[in-house]
Amino acid sequence: MDNQQVPAQATDISIEAEKSLDRDEAAEERPIRKEEAEIKPVKEEEAEKNPVKDEPHPPSSKPPAAGKSPRTKQDALKVEERLRLARERRDERAKTLATKKSIWLEREEKAKLLREKQVEDRRRRLEEQRVKIEKRRALLEEQQRLKLQKSKERYEAVVQRSTKRTWAEIRQQRWSWAGALPHSLSVHKARPGGCSLSAANLPKHVDSMLNKRLSKSSATLWNSPNRTRRLQLSPWESSIVERLMTPTLSFLARSRSVAVLTGTGKEIEVPLCPRSASSSPIAARGSKPPHKCSNRWRAMHSSPDVLARRKTESQPGESKKKEKKDKERENAKEKHALLKSGGGPDKMMRKRQSLPAVRSKESVAREVSLRSKNRSLPSSPRRRPSGTSPGPALPPAAGSATLVKKSRAKGEKRKEKESQSKQREEKEQGKKEGSRPSSASGQRNKEAAAAAAAEAATGWRRRCWGCGPRPGSGAGGRGCGCGSSGGARGTRPGTGIPGRGSMKLKKQVTVCGGAIFCVAVFSLYLMLDRVQHEPGRRHGGLSFPRNQISVLQNRIEQLEQLLEENHQIISHIKDSVLELTENADTHPGLITFQTNGSWLVPTDNHHTFLSVVPQDCQVAPGNKEQKPDLQMLDVYSALKFDNVDGGAWKQGFDISYDQHEWDKEPLHVFVVPHSHNDPGWIKTFDKYYFDQTQHILNNMLMKLQEDPKRRFIWAEISFFSKWWDNIDTQKRAAVRRLAADGQLEFVTGGWVMTDEANSHYFAMVDQLIEGHQWLAKNIGVIPRSGWAIDPFGHSSTMSYLLKRSNLTSMLIQRVHYSIKKHFAATKSLEFMWRQTWDTDSSTDIFCQLMPFYSYDVPHTCGPDPKICCQFDFRRLPGGRISCPWKVPPKVVNDDSVAERANLLLDQYRKKSKLYKSKVVLIPLGDDFRYDKALEWDQQFQNYEKLFNYMNSHPELHVQIQFGTLSEYFDAVYKKNGVSPGSKPPSYPVLSGDFFTYADREDHYWSGYFTSRPFYKNLDRVLESHLRAAEILYSLALNHARRFGVDIKYPVSDYHFLTEARRNVGLFQHHDAITGTSKEVVVVDYGLRLFHSLMNLKRVIINAAHLLVLQNKNDFIYDESSLFLQMDNKRQNHDKLPEKTVIKFESLPRHLVVFNPVEQERLCVISVLTTSPRVKVTLIDGSTLPMQISAVWKAASDMAADTYQVSFVARLPALGLAVFQLSESANTPVNSNTAIYLRNRDVTVSKKEPFSVKILESATDDFFIENQQMQVWFNGVTGLMENIKRKDDQQEQKVRMEFMWYGTRNFKDKSGAYLFLPDGEARAYMSKQTPITRVTEGPLFSEVVTFYRDFQQRICLYNLPGVEGLSLDVSIVVDIHDQVNRELAVRLSTGIESGDMFFTDLNGFQIQTRKFLRKLPLQANFYPMPAMAYIQDNRSRLTVHTAQSLGVSSLHSGQLEIILDRRLMQDDNRGLGQGLKDNKVTCNRFRILLERRTTTSKVQDSRPVSFPSLLSHVTSMLLNHEVLVMPVTPQQQSAPPIRSWHPLSAAIPCDFHLLNIRTLQSEVVSAPGLEAALILHRKGFDCGLEARSLGFNCTTTQGKLSVGSLFQGLDVVNLQPSSLTLLYTAKPVNSSLVFLRPMEIATFRIRMV
Repeated sequence: MDNQQVPAQATDISIEAEKSLDRDEAAEERPIRKEEAEIKPVKEEEAEKNPVKDEPHPPSSKPPAAGKSPRTKQDALKVEERLRLARERRDERAKTLATKKSIWLEREEKAKLLREKQVEDRRRRLEEQRVKIEKRRALLEEQQRLKLQKSKERYEAVVQRSTKRTWAEIRQQRWSWAGALPHSLSVHKARPGGCSLSAANLPKHVDSMLNKRLSKSSATLWNSPNRTRRLQLSPWESSIVERLMTPTLSFLARSRSVAVLTGTGKEIEVPLCPRSASSSPIAARGSKPPHKCSNRWRAMHSSPDVLARRKTESQPGESKKKEKKDKERENAKEKHALLKSGGGPDKMMRKRQSLPAVRSKESVAREVSLRSKNRSLPSSPRRRPSGTSPGPALPPAAGSATLVKKSRAKGEKRKEKESQSKQREEKEQGKKEGSRPSSASGQRNKEAAAAAAAEAATGWRRRCWGCGPRPGSGAGGRGCGCGSSGGARGTRPGTGIPGRGSMKLKKQVTVCGGAIFCVAVFSLYLMLDRVQHEPGRRHGGLSFPRNQISVLQNRIEQLEQLLEENHQIISHIKDSVLELTENADTHPGLITFQTNGSWLVPTDNHHTFLSVVPQDCQVAPGNKEQKPDLQMLDVYSALKFDNVDGGAWKQGFDISYDQHEWDKEPLHVFVVPHSHNDPGWIKTFDKYYFDQTQHILNNMLMKLQEDPKRRFIWAEISFFSKWWDNIDTQKRAAVRRLAADGQLEFVTGGWVMTDEANSHYFAMVDQLIEGHQWLAKNIGVIPRSGWAIDPFGHSSTMSYLLKRSNLTSMLIQRVHYSIKKHFAATKSLEFMWRQTWDTDSSTDIFCQLMPFYSYDVPHTCGPDPKICCQFDFRRLPGGRISCPWKVPPKVVNDDSVAERANLLLDQYRKKSKLYKSKVVLIPLGDDFRYDKALEWDQQFQNYEKLFNYMNSHPELHVQIQFGTLSEYFDAVYKKNGVSPGSKPPSYPVLSGDFFTYADREDHYWSGYFTSRPFYKNLDRVLESHLRAAEILYSLALNHARRFGVDIKYPVSDYHFLTEARRNVGLFQHHDAITGTSKEVVVVDYGLRLFHSLMNLKRVIINAAHLLVLQNKNDFIYDESSLFLQMDNKRQNHDKLPEKTVIKFESLPRHLVVFNPVEQERLCVISVLTTSPRVKVTLIDGSTLPMQISAVWKAASDMAADTYQVSFVARLPALGLAVFQLSESANTPVNSNTAIYLRNRDVTVSKKEPFSVKILESATDDFFIENQQMQVWFNGVTGLMENIKRKDDQQEQKVRMEFMWYGTRNFKDKSGAYLFLPDGEARAYMSKQTPITRVTEGPLFSEVVTFYRDFQQRICLYNLPGVEGLSLDVSIVVDIHDQVNRELAVRLSTGIESGDMFFTDLNGFQIQTRKFLRKLPLQANFYPMPAMAYIQDNRSRLTVHTAQSLGVSSLHSGQLEIILDRRLMQDDNRGLGQGLKDNKVTCNRFRILLERRTTTSKVQDSRPVSFPSLLSHVTSMLLNHEVLVMPVTPQQQSAPPIRSWHPLSAAIPCDFHLLNIRTLQSEVVSAPGLEAALILHRKGFDCGLEARSLGFNCTTTQGKLSVGSLFQGLDVVNLQPSSLTLLYTAKPVNSSLVFLRPMEIATFRIRMV
């Protein structure tokens, strides 16, 4: 148009206007959306196959030149006059604009000044409030200090009074622990002042005795001046502790006098078992000398009766000299009695020497060195034995075990001889004393009784005092038999076999288990008896009716399940006893190689247990279940999916109606204008905003104010917040007014319209909270209805989240066209959507399903798109888009209004016939609509004429208006006479989800489940970091406030958190995480995620820095030099992370490790160092078990100066652990490597100190193993073949294969959205044989196989608990040079799963799937955000994933996962590109094989299923890795640090702490004083074998005490709220919260 010559005669507009028109028409161009690319003309088959692309520019509407006659002078003058006038108008307009601009700038400046003033006032008020709080805090601390001072004075007074008590009173109090003394025991009298040394000098010797008896850390804690404050005891608890401590201290002081054996009064030094000075996860045993607690206690037990000592009350008037003499006299008597009864010190020493000898430190060291020299490490993988061959040779370590067994046997024989000789002596003594007087016998009986009472009273001290629970750890301590032979609680000293404590525990456990079993059986008998006899009595002895028989069967099945649960409980008890016994025989600190070829890793004696309440297992009991009217699994099984041509509605059917149907009740029509704005798709987020979205919102603000009858709805808060930041206060006020008047409605209110297939529920909740909190803070509105018109399939998780957010209704669109047709035919398009696990309709939400192909105007007014398109007035002739059906819209005028109104009303009536009520919803909009003021006028003006005509003609029986989504739902509720959110009568209840989506023919949208997996994984990594940063920031900020260092804390961290929240939310958009955007948009998303990841690491580092400091006042924030650094780094947004190498300086290096899981974690931590001689210790110096492994740059190229150091650690729940790395002279345990070359001509580089065995042509199968399982690999392919559990004699086939999928070579092909394979998958064939590298070591073993397009790593950890029960699998994929191929991995097992398999929905719940042979292959693939599993009556195999991928089970016993896709063409859904930007992607999995113990046909037939507790924890560990943070080398001389334990009590293992989100302040964009605590109680399946999880796992029937959950912080305000905190209840008085199974709950809390 710019190049056309315009005649002077036709120039009736100014040049400026002409250029403006050109700009408007050029800006009107936009890419065709997915649906417009699929609109088909009715009678043109070619148009159906080739979707309409962008149309060329329309011809110019200027008239041609009038003629070629010469211009006259008059015409020239007129032209000049017009040009002059045009110039004048332009100048005048420029002046006007300049004036307006100056006015706007002036107003903006005033507003800015006003805003700054308001902000300053708010800051001043906040500062005043902070000062008041500080004063109040100081006052409270002073009061607390005075209170503690008074308590201390009272305590000292009590101690003073206790010194004046008589020995009889103290003894009586001490004996009250084991019951009162019998009166028959005589107490010998003595002269006044005969108090013993220990009783008289009790206050003097208390501290010294404690320092001797306890460890260094315990003594430090006791002598600490603020120990009372650390304990945080209430006055009542303090009084109890004082009463309990008094006899204990008396006993310690008394035992001091008992140990006096020589005539000189000197004490014989008795070695004690020191208690560990830290909360060590694993304490190395070899670094500390052996101790002889058992000898000490046996010697004390052989001392004379301590009760037969003479004591008298001390008179108040006696002098000090007399007291001293009395004490000396008393001590002399004690000494005499001791020598007389014990036969002198020689006999005492002989008796002590007769005890089993305890090995010295030197002997232990010799044995360890002998083992390390003689032990031969496995230099090659163990292979499968062929035929009958003898067992493996006994390794040298077995010799030492034999010596230990012989020494044990000798010790037992010696004990038997001693007991026999003692019995003979007693018999002889009895014969001699038989003729003595009865008084002597009575005296002897009294002494024997006293000795027995002393043994009973002090037995617990002998077992527990010297080696009690370790301070700071949650584990019980060892017993006193902690010598070099074992040191486990309840073991006999010097033998390592279970002692009396362990045997007693076993007996108690056995008795309890038997009692439980008997009670259960008796209860079952009574229940069965009642069930069998009561029906007969009711029916007078007649036979059972049919319904009674079914009830009886159900009850019998339930009773069988209860019986199985009782058996399971008993098995738990047996497992606990076996674990205690195994731990008793373990040598801590020694890594041994067993005879069966596996490594025995030392444990930390941290005894764990699994305690599950049976009621927690019954998530969906059959007797309470309400079966829904529509179960999607049944619907899919029943439908034919035949796709019959339906006429005008091609995917539906013809609709007819009676003209008089609305005579009594008129039709009520709501036309809802909307504009769908994708935050990134063809253009980036910012490009869309500047080109279109800002114009849409500007026009909305202007046009809605012109007429109060106009309406508009908006969904994407991400766009709206960006626009809000760029408008002035007047426009903001206008927006608030429109929202308050109901003209503008915010639907759903999330940050984006999230994808529902690939998104994790953490991110779905987070983006919903971000949007709702923004709306509440800035607009002051609360969303009421959900609007999801573009996600490619719909998950029931989203409906649950909306229900928990107090939304009452929702609308969805993209559902399989056959499902829409079926629901439309049965009038089920509106239903109550219920969760599959819900038993009481508490999760029901009202939902409408749009019936037609798309959400654009041609597919929303009625069944005929050809007619509906005529009422999209944006498509008027002369515009940039038109109707594909070749019938354009017409402007409505007085002549055509009647015809146009009746034509449109016919479509409205037909659409209403698909619903139960006479209220119909008509969306009016499309992608990025209403971006020009012209379209607003075209749409609203023409529709207003139609509305006025219909409403003014009563004979039409219609009431039509513009409306919002909530106005429509309110009208539906009103028609049915129910309140909003309630179930209307006769409306169906539906459960299930709506995957996989198909829009036409066999075009199933299952490709986007896997498209661009690199960014799917990066999103999951960012989500984990965001959760970790949120929790650490919230706790660190409140600790900083508590210690008064919040001013030092970096204020930028909250800005980083907010930005990360919004970038994570932005990526949940249904064209972002799905991988269905253009390449330039994907790069924009990746950069946003990458920058947020870097910023979150800074937030985590700053929070961890504060929390690990011993003195919080030492916190100093230096932006240029952070205290910590992250262990792994990414060079760019499209690169995999790389580990940093720790270099050793002159000082040792420290590591801070964060565990983001709310349970304890026993795991292997690996770091890279520059030296192989490394020692890893705790802060207290305890050495941890380690493994040194080589670092490989390629398959056969070993790095020269880099080493992998792996060590075992037990990390506190949500806590920070501190470790120290230093160079050591000792040689650590190195791993060994074997490389299978399979005749490849490859050079293998080997470096010291590692041994590498090269197998040139070996093809034998081999295996790796740990204490729980054995994993076999194929010797030719290097891939997994079988898994054999150690507790199961039968091998389970788990064969891993890799497959290729191609694409069709005709019609439509696979693309970013669609998966259209060319048939079944073909096996992956490699031109070169793979190289396999096998590494074995004490902590883990791994097998790495290298193929051309991928490399696979399978790692098996040799640890108890969760880490050792599953396989860690990593598959690095690189298919950048492939053409139209998709790589898949297939697991083939012997599990008889049939056509059933299970996938998760958003990581929140499990959905049952069924392979349907009537559907094409691509229709049977489903999203797998977190896990998928198959099962039969015996086993369950679960694959956990760290990124969302597509999964299916095409045959019984199989699971197939799509790993990556490379496609060269578009799939005609509007993207215009294929998938050619593949990255090197690491897909991470965990494979878990479990044994089912409870199987029920009724349970398996239900659509609900749950993972086990073990499976839940495995998924958590996979998705939330530990964060390793080395201390920056420049900061090594920084203030002292220590481990940090945030939880004061363990969280139940079925609870998940989803987030602790610091809320924004009400006045400024800064952190507020409140936080959102989001909890999720997970449902789990108890029908699987319960294994030890490696931590104390308990369930509490949904109860959790929040008030004292966090150590050092008190929750002072606990306020239940809706999920997004927009609806808040009154604060509760109790800190106990209750959650039902599967419930997500949010609480507004305040921590001080």
